[in-house]
Amino acid sequence: MRIVRQLSLYMALALGANAAFGADLSAVEALREGDMKKLVFHTEAKAASNASFELADGAGEAQLSDYEGKYVLLNFWATWCPPCRKEMPMLSALQDEFGGENFEVLTLATGRNNPAGIKKFFDEIGVTNLPRHQDPKSAVAREMGVFGLPITVILDPEGNEIARLRGEADWASESARAVIAALVAGS
Repeated sequence: MRIVRQLSLYMALALGANAAFGADLSAVEALREGDMKKLVFHTEAKAASNASFELADGAGEAQLSDYEGKYVLLNFWATWCPPCRKEMPMLSALQDEFGGENFEVLTLATGRNNPAGIKKFFDEIGVTNLPRHQDPKSAVAREMGVFGLPITVILDPEGNEIARLRGEADWASESARAVIAALVAGS
């Protein structure tokens, strides 16, 4: 219930907000409870990697800058990572609920992850709406200081990192959903 009140307050603030990131991040930070307390918002936006990564199914390469214009929840993961297996269906649910012109969940398998193994991983957990992109040489992860998995980063519509969560989290929680809703509403 507290989250609902906070989200209502945030929505009222967001309508008049004209912050640098498109949303009043202090109001968004106030929505963090439980696991979301590990989501650390930066005092200043940080440049994201400009390294290329491989698109799913050999469809070519992309860069994080290709996703500018929307908030991106970027999840670095691997097929061998048990917490990643636990988180992925929750990230899929966030994409179902909020995905669109203002928000996208972008998953990036980092390091040695066989494409067939990635497909099997997604098939086993029933995730069909998230990308199976790869960062096989960990170039994006290295440039963004990703050590250990999972790591989840939030990019603003300008493509800059504004927040980071180390380790697993309950992305299905009311708090996680309120944070994403507040960001999307402020964009």
